[in-house]
Amino acid sequence: MDVNTYLGSLRQALANAASTSTPEVQDAADRLAQSLEPALRLALMELAADLAAEVTSRLDGAVVEVRLRGGSPELVVDQQAATEQLAPPTPPEPPVPPAEPEDASLTRVTLRLPESLKARVEEAAATDGVSINSWLVRAVQKILTSPGTTSTATGPAGVGRRMTGWVR
Repeated sequence: MDVNTYLGSLRQALANAASTSTPEVQDAADRLAQSLEPALRLALMELAADLAAEVTSRLDGAVVEVRLRGGSPELVVDQQAATEQLAPPTPPEPPVPPAEPEDASLTRVTLRLPESLKARVEEAAATDGVSINSWLVRAVQKILTSPGTTSTATGPAGVGRRMTGWVR
């Protein structure tokens, strides 16, 4: 779709309106038309996008989009996007609750994390659909119960044990 035709028509209408005026007014009208061209292009793009959305809402099984190609809007009809939008999303698997500790008593621990690591933990917990605390408990349990896990731990469990590495 060539918007230059529409912009030229508007520019000509403005020039015609100013043609009976003084040369200063005609010059001002020409400068006004030039300065309004980007805003008019944007308004025409928004009009095309709104029309595409309106057409899409009335179609069954197709999506109409407006895309820019070489500075000109182009209408694209996509049958596949409509099929993907109509398909119900696959529900996520329910989260596995963390195993209950052997002694069933809880202890509060303060954990200081760098902000970037905290953000990654929050993201991972949200992806799994659990709280940050539950995610961390599961990660620690997994590390401690995995066969072949290496650490610098010594002594009985929970006493004087030290673990290094990243939790994922």
